[in-house]
Amino acid sequence: MSNQPAIELKGVKKSYFLSNGDEVPVLKGIDLKIEDGEFVAIMGSSGGGKSTLLNIIGCLHALSDGEYYFFGEDIGKVRDDYTLAFIRNKKIGFIFQQFNLFSKYTALKNVSMPALYAGQTRQTRLEKAKGLLTDLGLGERMHHRPTELSGGQQQRVAIARSLMNDPTLLLADEPTGALDTQSSKDLMQIFLDLKKQGRTIVMVTHENNVAAYADRVIYLKDGVVVDHDYKV
Repeated sequence: MSNQPAIELKGVKKSYFLSNGDEVPVLKGIDLKIEDGEFVAIMGSSGGGKSTLLNIIGCLHALSDGEYYFFGEDIGKVRDDYTLAFIRNKKIGFIFQQFNLFSKYTALKNVSMPALYAGQTRQTRLEKAKGLLTDLGLGERMHHRPTELSGGQQQRVAIARSLMNDPTLLLADEPTGALDTQSSKDLMQIFLDLKKQGRTIVMVTHENNVAAYADRVIYLKDGVVVDHDYKV
Protein backbone atom coordinates (compact mmCIF):
# COMPACT_ATOMS: atom_id res chain seq x y z
CA MET A 1 0.00 0.00 0.00
CA SER A 2 1.03 3.58 -0.62
CA ASN A 3 1.49 6.26 2.03
CA GLN A 4 -0.40 8.60 -0.29
CA PRO A 5 -4.19 8.66 -0.51
CA ALA A 6 -5.61 6.65 -3.37
CA ILE A 7 -7.94 9.49 -4.25
CA GLU A 8 -7.95 13.13 -3.23
CA LEU A 9 -10.50 15.59 -4.58
CA LYS A 10 -10.38 19.30 -3.80
CA GLY A 11 -13.26 21.56 -4.79
CA VAL A 12 -14.26 19.28 -7.66
CA LYS A 13 -17.13 20.52 -9.79
CA LYS A 14 -18.85 18.96 -12.78
CA SER A 15 -21.46 20.51 -15.01
CA TYR A 16 -23.22 19.31 -18.12
CA PHE A 17 -24.65 21.53 -20.82
CA LEU A 18 -28.01 21.19 -22.54
CA SER A 19 -28.42 21.61 -26.28
CA ASN A 20 -29.65 25.17 -25.72
CA GLY A 21 -26.46 26.01 -23.85
CA ASP A 22 -27.91 25.98 -20.34
CA GLU A 23 -25.53 24.71 -17.67
CA VAL A 24 -26.62 21.93 -15.32
CA PRO A 25 -24.29 21.73 -12.30
CA VAL A 26 -24.16 18.22 -10.81
CA LEU A 27 -21.10 18.26 -8.52
CA LYS A 28 -20.82 21.57 -6.71
CA GLY A 29 -17.51 21.40 -4.84
CA ILE A 30 -16.48 17.94 -3.66
CA ASP A 31 -13.73 17.66 -1.06
CA LEU A 32 -12.91 14.02 -0.48
CA LYS A 33 -9.99 11.79 0.47
CA ILE A 34 -9.98 7.99 0.13
CA GLU A 35 -7.04 6.09 1.55
CA ASP A 36 -5.11 3.38 -0.26
CA GLY A 37 -6.72 0.02 0.59
CA GLU A 38 -9.96 1.56 1.88
CA PHE A 39 -13.41 0.17 1.00
CA VAL A 40 -15.82 3.09 0.65
CA ALA A 41 -19.54 3.18 -0.13
CA ILE A 42 -21.20 6.26 -1.63
CA MET A 43 -24.88 6.83 -0.85
CA GLY A 44 -27.41 9.60 -1.35
CA SER A 45 -30.69 10.54 -2.95
CA SER A 46 -31.34 10.03 -6.65
CA GLY A 47 -29.81 12.85 -8.67
CA GLY A 48 -27.40 13.76 -5.88
CA GLY A 49 -24.31 13.15 -8.02
CA LYS A 50 -23.23 9.64 -6.96
CA SER A 51 -22.69 8.17 -10.43
CA THR A 52 -21.17 11.41 -11.71
CA LEU A 53 -18.67 11.34 -8.86
CA LEU A 54 -17.81 7.72 -9.67
CA ASN A 55 -17.34 8.67 -13.34
CA ILE A 56 -14.96 11.47 -12.35
CA ILE A 57 -12.96 9.15 -10.08
CA GLY A 58 -12.88 6.55 -12.86
CA CYS A 59 -11.60 9.04 -15.47
CA LEU A 60 -14.69 8.45 -17.59
CA HIS A 61 -15.43 12.18 -17.49
CA ALA A 62 -13.13 15.14 -17.10
CA LEU A 63 -13.97 17.42 -14.18
CA SER A 64 -15.11 20.99 -14.84
CA ASP A 65 -13.15 22.59 -12.02
CA GLY A 66 -11.09 21.65 -8.95
CA GLU A 67 -8.21 19.25 -8.32
CA TYR A 68 -7.99 15.46 -8.58
CA TYR A 69 -4.98 13.48 -7.34
CA PHE A 70 -4.83 9.77 -8.15
CA PHE A 71 -2.24 8.07 -5.93
CA GLY A 72 -0.45 11.42 -5.74
CA GLU A 73 -0.53 12.08 -9.48
CA ASP A 74 -2.27 15.31 -10.50
CA ILE A 75 -4.76 14.25 -13.17
CA GLY A 76 -7.40 16.92 -12.55
CA LYS A 77 -6.15 19.00 -15.46
CA VAL A 78 -6.19 16.11 -17.94
CA ARG A 79 -8.78 16.71 -20.64
CA ASP A 80 -7.72 14.53 -23.58
CA ASP A 81 -9.54 11.22 -23.91
CA TYR A 82 -6.40 9.25 -24.81
CA THR A 83 -4.66 9.99 -21.50
CA LEU A 84 -7.82 9.36 -19.50
CA ALA A 85 -8.31 6.05 -21.33
CA PHE A 86 -4.71 5.04 -20.57
CA ILE A 87 -5.23 5.67 -16.85
CA ARG A 88 -8.53 3.75 -16.89
CA ASN A 89 -7.16 0.73 -18.71
CA LYS A 90 -4.00 0.40 -16.64
CA LYS A 91 -5.12 1.30 -13.14
CA ILE A 92 -8.91 1.07 -12.73
CA GLY A 93 -11.39 -1.81 -12.83
CA PHE A 94 -15.12 -1.24 -13.32
CA ILE A 95 -18.05 -3.33 -12.08
CA PHE A 96 -21.59 -2.39 -13.14
CA GLN A 97 -25.12 -3.34 -12.17
CA GLN A 98 -25.96 -4.85 -15.57
CA PHE A 99 -22.71 -6.84 -15.94
CA ASN A 100 -22.10 -5.57 -19.52
CA LEU A 101 -20.92 -8.95 -20.78
CA PHE A 102 -20.80 -9.91 -24.46
CA SER A 103 -23.57 -12.49 -24.88
CA LYS A 104 -21.95 -14.30 -27.83
CA TYR A 105 -18.68 -14.92 -25.99
CA THR A 106 -17.87 -17.41 -23.24
CA ALA A 107 -17.07 -16.30 -19.72
CA LEU A 108 -13.41 -16.98 -20.46
CA LYS A 109 -13.32 -14.75 -23.52
CA ASN A 110 -15.30 -11.99 -21.76
CA VAL A 111 -12.77 -11.94 -18.94
CA SER A 112 -9.73 -12.01 -21.20
CA MET A 113 -10.78 -9.06 -23.40
CA PRO A 114 -9.23 -6.19 -21.36
CA ALA A 115 -5.85 -7.91 -21.65
CA LEU A 116 -6.33 -8.14 -25.44
CA TYR A 117 -6.64 -4.35 -25.59
CA ALA A 118 -3.59 -4.09 -23.31
CA GLY A 119 -1.53 -6.06 -25.85
CA GLN A 120 -0.98 -9.30 -23.92
CA THR A 121 -0.44 -12.51 -25.89
CA ARG A 122 -3.34 -14.91 -26.31
CA GLN A 123 -1.78 -17.57 -24.09
CA THR A 124 -0.97 -15.08 -21.32
CA ARG A 125 -4.42 -13.55 -21.21
CA LEU A 126 -6.26 -16.89 -21.35
CA GLU A 127 -4.15 -18.38 -18.56
CA LYS A 128 -4.76 -15.35 -16.37
CA ALA A 129 -8.49 -15.34 -17.14
CA LYS A 130 -8.71 -19.04 -16.24
CA GLY A 131 -6.97 -18.37 -12.94
CA LEU A 132 -9.29 -15.49 -12.03
CA LEU A 133 -12.43 -17.46 -12.89
CA THR A 134 -11.19 -20.42 -10.89
CA ASP A 135 -10.43 -18.19 -7.90
CA LEU A 136 -14.00 -16.85 -8.09
CA GLY A 137 -15.55 -20.32 -8.13
CA LEU A 138 -16.28 -20.49 -11.86
CA GLY A 139 -13.63 -22.98 -12.93
CA GLU A 140 -16.27 -25.35 -14.29
CA ARG A 141 -18.34 -22.60 -15.94
CA MET A 142 -15.70 -20.67 -17.86
CA HIS A 143 -16.78 -22.05 -21.24
CA HIS A 144 -20.43 -21.08 -20.72
CA ARG A 145 -21.98 -17.97 -22.24
CA PRO A 146 -23.65 -15.33 -20.03
CA THR A 147 -27.15 -16.60 -20.86
CA GLU A 148 -26.14 -19.96 -19.36
CA LEU A 149 -25.09 -18.39 -16.05
CA SER A 150 -27.06 -17.07 -13.09
CA GLY A 151 -27.00 -13.38 -12.20
CA GLY A 152 -24.52 -14.01 -9.40
CA GLN A 153 -22.26 -15.99 -11.71
CA GLN A 154 -22.40 -13.26 -14.35
CA GLN A 155 -21.36 -10.68 -11.78
CA ARG A 156 -18.41 -12.89 -10.82
CA VAL A 157 -17.40 -12.97 -14.47
CA ALA A 158 -17.62 -9.17 -14.51
CA ILE A 159 -15.42 -8.98 -11.39
CA ALA A 160 -12.86 -11.32 -12.95
CA ARG A 161 -12.83 -9.13 -16.06
CA SER A 162 -12.28 -6.02 -13.93
CA LEU A 163 -9.18 -7.64 -12.39
CA MET A 164 -7.47 -8.68 -15.63
CA ASN A 165 -5.12 -5.70 -15.80
CA ASP A 166 -4.30 -5.73 -12.05
CA PRO A 167 -6.01 -2.43 -11.22
CA THR A 168 -5.11 -0.55 -8.06
CA LEU A 169 -8.67 0.82 -7.83
CA LEU A 170 -12.02 -0.95 -8.25
CA LEU A 171 -15.17 1.07 -8.93
CA ALA A 172 -18.59 -0.54 -8.55
CA ASP A 173 -21.85 1.18 -9.54
CA GLU A 174 -24.84 -0.50 -7.84
CA PRO A 175 -23.14 -3.92 -8.18
CA THR A 176 -25.90 -5.77 -6.26
CA GLY A 177 -28.82 -4.09 -8.03
CA ALA A 178 -29.59 -7.11 -10.22
CA LEU A 179 -28.76 -9.80 -7.64
CA ASP A 180 -30.78 -11.77 -5.10
CA THR A 181 -30.01 -11.56 -1.38
CA GLN A 182 -27.62 -14.51 -1.23
CA SER A 183 -25.74 -13.47 -4.37
CA SER A 184 -25.39 -9.96 -2.91
CA LYS A 185 -23.85 -11.39 0.26
CA ASP A 186 -21.50 -13.55 -1.80
CA LEU A 187 -20.45 -10.51 -3.82
CA MET A 188 -19.72 -8.46 -0.71
CA GLN A 189 -17.55 -11.28 0.63
CA ILE A 190 -15.58 -11.17 -2.61
CA PHE A 191 -15.12 -7.42 -2.14
CA LEU A 192 -13.88 -7.96 1.41
CA ASP A 193 -11.41 -10.55 0.12
CA LEU A 194 -10.19 -8.10 -2.54
CA LYS A 195 -9.76 -5.44 0.13
CA LYS A 196 -7.58 -7.86 2.12
CA GLN A 197 -5.42 -8.15 -1.00
CA GLY A 198 -4.83 -4.39 -0.84
CA ARG A 199 -7.34 -3.17 -3.42
CA THR A 200 -9.03 0.19 -2.98
CA ILE A 201 -12.78 -0.14 -3.61
CA VAL A 202 -15.33 2.62 -4.18
CA MET A 203 -18.93 1.45 -4.47
CA VAL A 204 -22.15 3.36 -5.18
CA THR A 205 -25.19 1.74 -3.60
CA HIS A 206 -28.66 2.63 -2.33
CA GLU A 207 -28.85 -0.40 -0.04
CA ASN A 208 -27.94 0.13 3.62
CA ASN A 209 -27.19 -3.56 4.20
CA VAL A 210 -24.71 -3.52 1.32
CA ALA A 211 -23.08 -0.25 2.42
CA ALA A 212 -22.59 -1.78 5.88
CA TYR A 213 -19.76 -3.94 4.49
CA ALA A 214 -17.66 -0.85 3.70
CA ASP A 215 -15.14 0.79 6.02
CA ARG A 216 -16.87 4.12 5.51
CA VAL A 217 -20.04 5.51 3.96
CA ILE A 218 -19.93 8.87 2.18
CA TYR A 219 -23.26 10.64 1.78
CA LEU A 220 -23.94 13.00 -1.11
CA LYS A 221 -26.81 15.47 -1.40
CA ASP A 222 -27.32 18.02 -4.15
CA GLY A 223 -23.78 17.60 -5.44
CA VAL A 224 -21.86 17.98 -2.17
CA VAL A 225 -20.61 15.64 0.56
CA VAL A 226 -22.87 16.08 3.59
CA ASP A 227 -21.61 13.35 5.94
CA HIS A 228 -19.19 10.46 6.54
CA ASP A 229 -20.12 7.38 8.54
CA TYR A 230 -17.10 5.45 9.82
CA LYS A 231 -17.35 1.84 10.95
CA VAL A 232 -16.48 1.50 14.65
